[in-house]
Amino acid sequence: MQSITIEDTGTDVPILDLNGVSVFRSSKLILKDINLRVSKGEFVGIVGPNGSGKSTLLLSILGLLKIQNGSIRMFGQPPFSKQLYGKIGWVSQAAANLPRDVKITVRELVQLGTVNAKNMLKMFGNNNREQVNKSIEMVGLEDVQHIDIGRLSGGQRQRAVIARALASNSEFIILDEPLVGIDRDARNSLLKLLDNLCHEEGKTILMVSHDLTAMRQTAHRMIFLEETIRFDGDAKNFPDLSQLADLRGITHVHENMPSHTHAHTHTHSKEED
Repeated sequence: MQSITIEDTGTDVPILDLNGVSVFRSSKLILKDINLRVSKGEFVGIVGPNGSGKSTLLLSILGLLKIQNGSIRMFGQPPFSKQLYGKIGWVSQAAANLPRDVKITVRELVQLGTVNAKNMLKMFGNNNREQVNKSIEMVGLEDVQHIDIGRLSGGQRQRAVIARALASNSEFIILDEPLVGIDRDARNSLLKLLDNLCHEEGKTILMVSHDLTAMRQTAHRMIFLEETIRFDGDAKNFPDLSQLADLRGITHVHENMPSHTHAHTHTHSKEED
């Protein structure tokens, strides 16, 4: 199958660097020979059909799944390296799906992002307070920071879990389907927030989404993943549906079919109705 890749200029030290990564799950090949570099300040959107390996890729990057071949480096370090502490912010699909009866305020949730084994007894100190204030301000939740998270809208909860990631001073934010379950206005607002984090705060974002349109309108760069990377390039150059079909090896079922066959099929359907 045809594959399209972005040109590697080699001018940036990558935030993320994957070389020849392959992953099997239950003896089935899910990812094959993945090569990917992400530079500081990029907003990279990963799209692809169900079962294409998108979530597997994120879990492998985070070190939660074992890779069978290749290497993964973030900031030049392997996953789980101590040098990565506080640099990676992870927002999972279920992160905002907190039970409605959970009694934790937005501020308390964001404050958890500052906690680690070394500073647990100091989590309410001045430095942490400043981090929490800035993170809440960055996502625009100042007015609801003392409200229980369960009382917020889906879009507000997504902002809150992103603020929790920001509170750890994360430079690299990884998101898995953050647009699921939120309305159009909240989606647009969230995408604008993520774009601002790249341009104004220098954050690097890697995001998985099924929403092709949203990614084309927001991401700087898009990756189409289906077992391997079939497109990697500027969002404005993302393939149209016909080109995507070619990349996936899907042929048109009506190709070379006589015109009278279409007419007969259409008439037959009417008679059955």
